[in-house]
Amino acid sequence: MEIVWFKEIDSTHKYLIKEIKNGNISMPTLVGADFQNSGVGSRGNSWEGKFGNLFCSFCVKEKHLPEDLQLASTSIYFSCLLKEILYSYGSKIWVKWPNDFYLKDRKIGGTITTKIGDYIIGSIGLNIVEAPREFGILDIYLEPKKIVKDFLETLEKKISWKQVFSKYKIEFQKSRDFVFHVGTEKKSLKDAKLCEDGSIELNKKRVYSLR
Repeated sequence: MEIVWFKEIDSTHKYLIKEIKNGNISMPTLVGADFQNSGVGSRGNSWEGKFGNLFCSFCVKEKHLPEDLQLASTSIYFSCLLKEILYSYGSKIWVKWPNDFYLKDRKIGGTITTKIGDYIIGSIGLNIVEAPREFGILDIYLEPKKIVKDFLETLEKKISWKQVFSKYKIEFQKSRDFVFHVGTEKKSLKDAKLCEDGSIELNKKRVYSLR
């Protein structure tokens, strides 16, 4: 995978989308930055950037992902891969459905996934050294470029969705104490049923994690 790294950028997510639309991307690519000043979060919200935190976006095609991974499950899949890496270094990080990184009850980052043409774009933000007051920071220190290196090596292994999901469905129980957003509306996860494709069933309706 080609890696492009900036000292500062407005948004790795916006940059990668622009380059894809302009036809400048022809292979799996990751864009990272030491600092971003206009990051994109879930539901179109901004993600505040602090120097030294992790900001990266990457694009792959479906052929680069496990055959049993459905498109709607990619946010969970990418999040779980990163979570397992950080966990191996001693972190207590966990993934709240569908795409948020948490330490105990504080959000420390998240993943968003977008599909542009043949490309699936994953963007990850993670508070490593600093965070706004209502958020938390990672409980271990790793250089952003080290995290990216480990993540790409793991991604290339094409670990099956079945293997990832077997662990995630146990961890999902932690999410029941939290809420998630459907548009601007908050919904409790207390009575949600986690389905095999990573979606949830709530009040007889299916809600998917791709965002």
